[in-house]
Amino acid sequence: MRDLITYIAVTVLMLAVTPVIAQTPEQYFETANAHYAEGRYQEAIDDYKKILDSNQESAAVYYNLANAHFKLNNVAPSIYYYEKAKQLAPADSDIKNNASFADKMKIDAITPLPENTLQKWFNNILNIMTTDGWAYATVAFVFLFVILFISYYFSVASGKKRLFFVSSVTSLLLAILSLVFSYNAFAKISKDNPAIVFAATSEVKSEPNLKSTQAFILHEGTKVMILETVDNWNKIKLADGKTGWIPTTDVRAL
Repeated sequence: MRDLITYIAVTVLMLAVTPVIAQTPEQYFETANAHYAEGRYQEAIDDYKKILDSNQESAAVYYNLANAHFKLNNVAPSIYYYEKAKQLAPADSDIKNNASFADKMKIDAITPLPENTLQKWFNNILNIMTTDGWAYATVAFVFLFVILFISYYFSVASGKKRLFFVSSVTSLLLAILSLVFSYNAFAKISKDNPAIVFAATSEVKSEPNLKSTQAFILHEGTKVMILETVDNWNKIKLADGKTGWIPTTDVRAL
């Protein structure tokens, strides 16, 4: 009997001091995907968020999280997380395609200011990669330039010498272009402060106080740019150029 009591006491003590083994982000991701496949979208959302709570992020996590919110018709969260996914994988066609479907759930129809042909061309190329991607491309082209230039310098045959020279110059030009796009991508991130409206309906004011006149009304899911913050108000700008002040609690910065 004494042995039984001792065994029970030891077992209880071990259970008390044994730490709860938390799931890894990879396990949460697999569990969330399984919940999503079974149509348990809220449970999938909870598990995807646990990954983010562990300071782990990826385009796949944001994309799947957005898909789960989309299935539940959560307008603002689905658009928000698609935008987060696009920040990490701007050229991903699946993300862009699903994001376009989510955008159709919005109430606000805002026509962006027109861009000239050069701006469109530049922005299309800029969005092919992230800032890090352009930085890596710059380093790769510089490295390639050095290798090709050394090959040109030590080459004896005139045909090979000409080939290495042309290739090295081309690599140098591509390195410069990549550097330009890398700089502009970084400048865009530093300057832009995008956010998504999460309030079902938000009254945008002409000044940062409740007594000021109404400038316009926004609804959940609309993307805005935060220009500045005063107390509990954010000055925002829409894609069509309109500006106004919105309560900070009504938007979530990307």
